[in-house]
Amino acid sequence: MQQIQIYDTTLRDGTQSEGFNLSANDKVRVAQKLDDLGVAFIEGGWPGSNPKDVEFFERARDMQWKHALITAFGSTCRVKGGPEDDANIKALLDSKTPVCTIFGKTWTLHVKEVLLTTNDDNLRIIEQSVAYLKANGKRVIYDAEHFFDGYKADSAYALETLKAAVRGGAETVVLCDTNGGTLPWEVESIVRELKPALAHPFGIHTHNDGDCAVINSLMAVREGAIQVQGTINGVGERCGNANLISIMADLELKMGYQCLPAGKLEHLYDLSHFVAEVANITPDEHLPFVGKSAFAHKGGVHVAAMRRSAQSYQHVEPEKVGNKMRVVVSDLSGRGNLLSKAEEHGVEVDGTEVVPVLNEIKELESRGFSFEAAEASVTIMLKRQEYGYKPPFELIDFFVNVEHRQGRGIFAEAMVKVRVQGEVLHTAAEGNGPVNALDLALRKALVGYYPQIANFHLSDYKVRILDSDHGTEAITRVLIDTRNTTSRWSTVGAGTNIIEASWRALADSVEYGLMVAH
Repeated sequence: MQQIQIYDTTLRDGTQSEGFNLSANDKVRVAQKLDDLGVAFIEGGWPGSNPKDVEFFERARDMQWKHALITAFGSTCRVKGGPEDDANIKALLDSKTPVCTIFGKTWTLHVKEVLLTTNDDNLRIIEQSVAYLKANGKRVIYDAEHFFDGYKADSAYALETLKAAVRGGAETVVLCDTNGGTLPWEVESIVRELKPALAHPFGIHTHNDGDCAVINSLMAVREGAIQVQGTINGVGERCGNANLISIMADLELKMGYQCLPAGKLEHLYDLSHFVAEVANITPDEHLPFVGKSAFAHKGGVHVAAMRRSAQSYQHVEPEKVGNKMRVVVSDLSGRGNLLSKAEEHGVEVDGTEVVPVLNEIKELESRGFSFEAAEASVTIMLKRQEYGYKPPFELIDFFVNVEHRQGRGIFAEAMVKVRVQGEVLHTAAEGNGPVNALDLALRKALVGYYPQIANFHLSDYKVRILDSDHGTEAITRVLIDTRNTTSRWSTVGAGTNIIEASWRALADSVEYGLMVAH
């Protein structure tokens, strides 16, 4: 299989994304993960532009890298001067990376109106900058900025800029769709026309402003590109860069190329979520291949077919990229959804026993419930249909009182009466709010029978108003996340009374936790 070089620029181009920030330590951690994955190049940043990048290169030079070459990024030298006295070129050399990537102008508009120079002088600084870095022992990659726009404006001159870089000694020239507006057939025709005249290894660097970054990259590879530049999860300035996650999966699983060491593709899911976690952003769970929803099936017809053949509604095996297939339960579900969910959680029910649960889910969702993110509630509903199942407790009554007292402020008190193993328990507790008081009262009643409940912790509590036009009479949906030392689960409640909705979610949460804790 032909090898395609994966050039990651998450640490440089990716950090130009609004809201995506990495410290120097974050950059080191992400770089180590990329190296473990087996990418060919990791672009660490622009040395000299900020203290974080200076620190990263200082730390990187003393580290052992198994697969990747650390790369420093910069520009060609200034127009009025040469590379030997250029601060940017000096910073590249001082970074002591084995590879330097520099960009230069391809588009005559930029040459004349941004650099304020002549076409010939632009060719000079490209060739001299590459040659100077090469003479100082660096491998050099040349990024042709705005290449496709430049080629459409003046194809002959755009080609000359590439040839100047080749004369200087660039090992690869990279065609950049910097504005991100080129369409796939334009990439195909331009690259096909360019190749015979260039006759040199080339790569592709695309942005996603036209939502074509991934397909434009793949199109260039089909036409002979040996290197693909991009970022993890497609982060980058404006609408982002080409998403290397999708590109690597497509290259290996669909196009017959090799871009990573054998067996590494299955780490894509973990890498995608690791990068989001380090940057402290919420993962996009609808990303192709690695989003939690990438192989989630909700429609009843789809799930019924999936139970007979996993290929019927999946284009690849999710395990090949480290993901897994999921079945989502909602009012769009059929029996297959619930049977799959029961099998997933070890609940023994048959096709007839899930019908009442299915009907209940559809009826509850019409009243404001949503079970997509509350799988524990679904599991408990199924468990209650299982022959011989006895719930660990049964609610008889509850009472909640919220008061304001002088000198004490607001406080809440809850009373819970439950039946546990044939005994009726009547307990009360105070809390900082009504839900907290209910939680504490229920725990107080149950902990003597089920000590494991002491390890249950409410980790999140979300409230959503569903029909805000009804004001304070609106239906409220409550989603509770609970965890213990090994698991995390979610339950849901809904209704016009927020306390009742919270109680349902809370009671389901405790019942599910006691089930899995066994």
